[in-house]
Amino acid sequence: MRKLIIIECPSNLGLKAPSKGKVPGVWRLPEVMSENGFHKKIAPDEVHTIIAPAYTPEKDRATGLLNCRSLVHYAKLQASLIAPMFAQQHLPLVIGGDCSILVGVALALRKAGNYALFYLDGHTDFMDVRLSETGGMGGMAAYVATGNGYEGLSNIDGHSSYVSEENLWCVGNREYDDEYENQIRGSNATYISLSKLRSAGIERCASAFLKMIENKNLDGFFLHIDVDVLNDNIMPCVDSRNPDGLYYPEFNKLCGMLFSSEKFAGVEITILDPDLDTGAVFTNLFIENFTRTFNAATQQTT
Repeated sequence: MRKLIIIECPSNLGLKAPSKGKVPGVWRLPEVMSENGFHKKIAPDEVHTIIAPAYTPEKDRATGLLNCRSLVHYAKLQASLIAPMFAQQHLPLVIGGDCSILVGVALALRKAGNYALFYLDGHTDFMDVRLSETGGMGGMAAYVATGNGYEGLSNIDGHSSYVSEENLWCVGNREYDDEYENQIRGSNATYISLSKLRSAGIERCASAFLKMIENKNLDGFFLHIDVDVLNDNIMPCVDSRNPDGLYYPEFNKLCGMLFSSEKFAGVEITILDPDLDTGAVFTNLFIENFTRTFNAATQQTT
């Protein structure tokens, strides 16, 4: 039986400050998830916490990125802990934090083998710093994980690319802007916007991705979940809101198919900001749906 391990990554290093003197609240997510029963419902074999460096709101002058050196340091800490878990075929469930935690996880994937990445997000997070107004790595995580952008983050210890562009599926974006979308359209990644996902069908999308894993004989795949992929009415406590998004029946169906695969290597949860969720109303709704779907699917494969 595979060992299920929760890894808490309470980092906000990849986001802009919401206001002067205030830091993004996503760093509190692991603690709040645990307080509201997530850990108890998942029942992991182990829980680890990787403390992030302190947040600073100023961009690095050389790179234009926020918290650039701290992100490199944090990615190395993550990879040193998580890579052996992938290699031993344990099942890591990573709780962020913002999307920049992917850099360390992707580095761990690269150290352990040849993996695909299913990037389920309301944004592509596939853009160069030149398109970023904030300099936040959270909006560039998929871009960097596939060997693009600032080399200090995309090529840590000479391991670029952590995930091949051809093995990235970016699914669920609803930031419909040509300049923004053209970066991933011009890549070798598979891009499926929210509108395309619905028109093609969730089952067809998941099945095609899993077939790709099988055909390429990859070691497995990792699932990134940014909760802003969910409909804004049921998940408004995120840093960058947009209308529409997946409803829970859609989200659960897609995730359930991926969780059920024997090639499923782990998952991360990002962007849910407890500071924006008074009374943890939306957090609890997410916990209820995620844990029910995850437990039902993984009990069949672990």
